This record gives sequence, C-alpha cells and structure tokens, in this order.
Amino acid sequence: MTQLSRLAEENVQRWLSDPSIDEETKQELQGLQEQTQELEDRFYKDLEFGTGGLRGVIGAGSNRMNRYTVGKATQGFARYILEQHGQAEGTPSVVIAHDSRHFSPEFALEAALVLAGNGITAKLFPSLRSTPQLSFSVRHLGATGGIVVTASHNPPEYNGYKVYNAEGGQLVPDQAEKVIGYIQEVDSFASVKRLEQSEAEAKGMLVWLGEADDEAFTDTVAGTSVNRELIASKLGKDFNIVYTPLHGTGNIPVRSVLDKVGFTNVHVVAEQEQPDAEFSTVKSPNPEEREAFTLAMKLGKEVGADILVGTDPDCDRMGAVVLNDAGEYEVLSGNQSGAIMIHYLLSQLKEQGKLPDNGAVIKTIVTSEMGAAIAQHYGAEVFNTLTGFKYIGEKMTEFEQTRKYTYLFGYEESYGYLAGSYARDKDAVLASLLICEAGAYYKAQGKTLYNVLQELYEQFGFFREKLESRTLKGKDGLAQIQAKMTDWRENPPQTVAGASVAEVLDYSKGLNGLPQENVLKYMLEDGSWFCLRPSGTEPKIKVYFAVRGSSLNDAEERIQKLAAEVMARVDA
Repeated sequence: MTQLSRLAEENVQRWLSDPSIDEETKQELQGLQEQTQELEDRFYKDLEFGTGGLRGVIGAGSNRMNRYTVGKATQGFARYILEQHGQAEGTPSVVIAHDSRHFSPEFALEAALVLAGNGITAKLFPSLRSTPQLSFSVRHLGATGGIVVTASHNPPEYNGYKVYNAEGGQLVPDQAEKVIGYIQEVDSFASVKRLEQSEAEAKGMLVWLGEADDEAFTDTVAGTSVNRELIASKLGKDFNIVYTPLHGTGNIPVRSVLDKVGFTNVHVVAEQEQPDAEFSTVKSPNPEEREAFTLAMKLGKEVGADILVGTDPDCDRMGAVVLNDAGEYEVLSGNQSGAIMIHYLLSQLKEQGKLPDNGAVIKTIVTSEMGAAIAQHYGAEVFNTLTGFKYIGEKMTEFEQTRKYTYLFGYEESYGYLAGSYARDKDAVLASLLICEAGAYYKAQGKTLYNVLQELYEQFGFFREKLESRTLKGKDGLAQIQAKMTDWRENPPQTVAGASVAEVLDYSKGLNGLPQENVLKYMLEDGSWFCLRPSGTEPKIKVYFAVRGSSLNDAEERIQKLAAEVMARVDA
C-alpha cells in the first residue's frame, strides 16, 4: 500500500489532534485511513488561495473546501480589509453572496461570522444571488470588499470562494499576494476569530440584505439598454426567447431585467429552472457546451424561439444559440457573441450620437481579434489584458480615475461580458439582455443573428477560433501540466501547420506592462496564433487557437490543421 508523504501525514495528524475541529470531520478522516491516495490528495498541500480565491472539491482536509479552510481564508481577508479601511470613518463592511452549490449557504455564513469576529460588518444575502450582483452591491453599498461563494461552472463536487476589493473587482495579483500572506500567518484554526450568529446579529455585525438591493441591481442593468423604448413599444413582444438558468442563480434576475425592458415572450426551461446543487439535467452546467442546451433546444423547437440563452450557476457567463440558414439551432462561441454585441452596441450608440470620441473596448489576450477589428471600425481604442475579468475590471477603474478613456465594453472568449460601469465583473444578466436586444433589433430588419454574424465576417474577415483542454487531476496532474509548459517554453517549435513561428510571447516575464503569468503565445507568420495556459480554476491545461482565412471554409480547414498538430505534441 502506498505510504503518505511526510507533509500529508503531518497535516492529517494536525487535523485529528486539533480541538477546534469537530468530531464529525475527524470521524470522516479516520474512515479514510486505508485510502492513502485519497488522503494524500486531501492533505499534500493547503488549498491554494490564488488571485481568484479558493476553488476545490468539497470535503475534509487542508486541500479541500470546508468551513475550516473558508474560515482561515476569511481570517486572512479580514486583516486585509482592516488594512484597506485604515483610518476611514465608520465600520468596514463586506458584502457576501452565494450560489446554489452544496454548502454554499453554510460557507457564506461562516465567512460572515468570521468577519464579524474581526469587527467587520458582514452584509449577507439570505439566499442565492449572482456574482455580478455581488460586484454591483459592493460598489452600490460603499463596502470595503466582497465575497462570493461559488465554483462557477465546475462539476457538482466543487465549491469556491472569491474575494473582491472596494471597487467591486476580484483581487489582482498584488492585492491577492497580501491576502495570501495574511492567510499563511494564521497558524491554527483556533486563532480564527468568530462570533456566533445570534451575537453577530445582536451587535449589528451581521446584516441581511433584501429586495431593495435586488431592485437596485436589476434597475441598473435594465438601464444599460440602448433601445429600451423600441423594445418596450413593439420589438420585445415579437421576439421569442427561451432561457435556462442551468439550475443556478440567474433565473430571477435575468427574467426580471428582460421583463423590465419589455421582453414579454420569454419561456423558461422548467426542468432547469430551480436551484439544484447536483445540476442533475446536464453533464456540466456550462453554457459553453452544446449539451447544456439540449432541453432548451427541445423547448425552442416547440415554441418557435428566435434565440436560446443560458447562464452558468453564478450567472457571470452567458451562452446563446441562434437559428442558422437551415433553420437549425447553432451555438455561438464566446468570440462570436462578443463580436455581435460590440457591433450592435457601438453601431447603436453611433446612430444615436452617443458614441464618445475616447471610447474603449477591453478584451483578453486569448480573445479573438474580430471584436477588436469591429471596435476599431467605430473609432474605439482596444486594450488587451491577461485572462481573468479582474484585469478588465482593473482597467475600467483606471479609466474612471484618469478619464482618459470611456469604457464601452469588455469581454473574454469564455462567455464573459460587461457593458456599463456599474460592476467590475462579467455579467450574464447584462449579456442576456444585450444579445436578446440585438436579436430583436435585427429581426425587425428581417435578419437573424446568424445573418448578422455572416455579414460581420464579410466585412471584417473570416475569423475562426478553437479551444482545446486536457484535464489532469491531482498531484500528478499538476506536475504533468507544469512539465508540458516547461517543454514548450524550453523547446519552442520553429514551424507549425506549415507556417513559421514569427514570435513567442512568454507572459511569465511580464510583457507589455501586464503582470507575470504562466502563459505562452505563439504568433505565426500567416497571422494565426495559438496559446498555452494552465487553468487558474480547474486541473486543466488550455490551448487556444485563432486563424483568419479567405473564407469560412478556408478558416475552418486552417484551424483544424493547426489544432491537430499542436495537440499531438501536447498529448505526447
């Protein structure tokens, strides 16, 4: 039988002997004494607090999501909040939201009680709320920070914990490093300060948020509509929408915003309407995957829907499905949806005389250049950031402070979008509204969004993108991912798919003023590129591809050839 590593053995014994850890947890661990591989994975390290916070499998152990790892992380975050609040008047506060996952309410309450124990007012939503609403509420309520308990679209056994700064954005690396340092100084679970719920409520350190906070969010999102009167007077009645929240937090806010703007023909996938921590109707609650829309497509055909819209469990990612020329439903990629929304938004602002001279669009380094070409056509400046909406949010705050640029739109290829400066994280509520509004507007002109996309290809170029990923779990998987990145970094290819490698961009060195990150991007002489990046939230290595062809068929052939050659080496 495989033996535990020394570190794992020490961590197991530390947990079993710690008087602050409850007996039920200890019994769970004692029941695993013969399962050394499982114990090794649970204890070979502490669950890492990355720039996005915590994310991991739920269960007992230092490398798992549980009330103890959440409490320890919150103790470190509390110290950061107190440091940020400084000598400002009043008590610092943190807004907390959670999604529909297993133990999300319990983890959110635990975080609130630890904050209260540290003299920080916790403002907690009593039931599930979306991540973008958390970002908005931090700003709207003037809080010092925020926490959302979610694992986004990860499998059901996962949960996570993301922290936000006073601007409503996820912590960027220099901020996260401070929190990580404070967490590492928490030497035992007994040193985590915590109030009981009754005491926290009695002292006013635990405040429950409610309907007024919900209304403020949905009213603000509805206010981003650029054709609200037109939608309300006619177009909203004629546009047929099928929506699925995929068992997550989007059901109420998405429907509320669509209704406020004037979309009255909305059908919700009944089987996926209610919160379900097991996400029992899908393999993965991810609107990036066609399978997640199986039930929506069935309903769409029954009701003759013009568009199908789906949001992930914490409602920060939106996927759209549109009718193609053959009358079949086709899933739009994140890049395609982004291009359509940029075109619609900027063209309408221009038509209405509201497009600023200093407008800016922000995208990530792995996002298609098609959206950039469209934005530049309308006179907007385009900025690139590392992957992660926190970097887009950071840029937004910079624009707000310097007033050099006016933020118009930000997006990632991974289905994250934001128009409007009310939040600092991607918002699938807003994206659902904007893609439906675009669909209704163009339907009145006799076009589907698929038709609009083909027109954009004809005007701006036949762009094609692809994403491949490989899941490599556990300690061994992490080592394999690191080895693959090292191999590509030390042995870069000279040619790929018949094209010479013109430039290798190694972002671990901090290129173009961006923070250092373990990402490699290979620029080919024909304008194509591919990029290798370990996921920050899942045990995966992701490989992004992009080409620009002379036609859609040419682009498709080129990207398939490029992806096949690169992935053959990745898999070797």
